[in-house]
Amino acid sequence: MLTLYFAPRSRAVRVAWLLDEMGLDYDLVSYDLGDPEMRSAEFRTQVHPMGRVPVLVDDDVQVIESGAILEYLLTRHGDGRFRPAPDSADYPAYLQWLHYAEGMIMPQVNSYMVETFFLPPERRSEVHAARAKKLIGQMLVPVDAALDGQDYLAGDFSAADIMTGSAAISAKGIGIDFGGMPNLAAYMDRLAHRAAYRSAAAL
Repeated sequence: MLTLYFAPRSRAVRVAWLLDEMGLDYDLVSYDLGDPEMRSAEFRTQVHPMGRVPVLVDDDVQVIESGAILEYLLTRHGDGRFRPAPDSADYPAYLQWLHYAEGMIMPQVNSYMVETFFLPPERRSEVHAARAKKLIGQMLVPVDAALDGQDYLAGDFSAADIMTGSAAISAKGIGIDFGGMPNLAAYMDRLAHRAAYRSAAAL
């Protein structure tokens, strides 16, 4: 049985999104972001060593990190769905966009959130926040370009769209202007209308 340790508005939404796309049954163990229980010694020992989510438990297997969890689910439970075959012409693009979210976009989103939300007001830096926001916009330009003339990043809808698409949605949530990125704006609208995304985002 699959169990997902989850918090709303976190990277765990990506995992719930894929689980729902795949039609897999799972138990949900949900926390609020910042829940003290996630910082407890028990949680760190038994669930996630850094006191975070997502965590996927699959019988005796336990996996942390959203990208790793998605790859695990596709490999163990995917039956070839939601990723191109390795010999497909779309596979290199799939790999690139699967990892682009955490390599390029989300570090800057994290920096912006730290400077505007997580730090106490006296320790925040408007300069650092503005810099992070500018970099997020720059990191999204190649995504917009890649979507020119196509609905998804690597052929059909795939886990790469869950990863990089969710990062773009996070960027939208902090006020990034998509006025100069029409392909990306339309793409996020398509993703937001997927039933599995709506279900995961509502958890």
